[in-house]
Amino acid sequence: MVNILVLFYGYGSIVDLAKEIAKGAEEEGAETRIRKVRETLYPELIQQFHIPVDNTKDIPEVTLDDLKWADGIAIGSPTRYGNMAGGMKTFLDSTAPLWRNGDLYGKPVTFFTEASTVHGGHETTILTMSTYAYHFGMIIVTLGYGIPEISKSTTGGSPYGASHLGSKKELDEDEIKIARFQGKRLAQVAKKLLS
Repeated sequence: MVNILVLFYGYGSIVDLAKEIAKGAEEEGAETRIRKVRETLYPELIQQFHIPVDNTKDIPEVTLDDLKWADGIAIGSPTRYGNMAGGMKTFLDSTAPLWRNGDLYGKPVTFFTEASTVHGGHETTILTMSTYAYHFGMIIVTLGYGIPEISKSTTGGSPYGASHLGSKKELDEDEIKIARFQGKRLAQVAKKLLS
């Protein structure tokens, strides 16, 4: 049995992507945990922008122990000006004890995102999250063109990872297939590395 952590920041389609990635890992026989990153926005901004924080109230907040438990990790954040959201960066900045102890060294990691516009920074957001993996000595698991949906989807992902065009309310069929493929691939790589 392989342990897969699906970690995200956000409230809308990023949550849906996280759940589909977890399903893909479970199809490969993995035990999964879905965890969210603590909200760091000021309460007045949450009110002003009508951010639906209640959408994730049943999902536990991530701890450093969740990352140590995991044999493979999927990390997702919506795009913020072509970068990961501040909440995700704040959490990743707090992982120095794991870096110091080498707790994540050699573990596979993969990334996913969503943005409101087609050219809103899907790939750059994944790249900004991936820099942490280099410092930890993790193994970055990409999708390549492993399934045909990656080549034909205009919104659902790329060789970098699963994504969603946030202007659409729900994930489409290609986006679901790509996200599940990503979870399955992460679990497969984690199994190979453990054997």
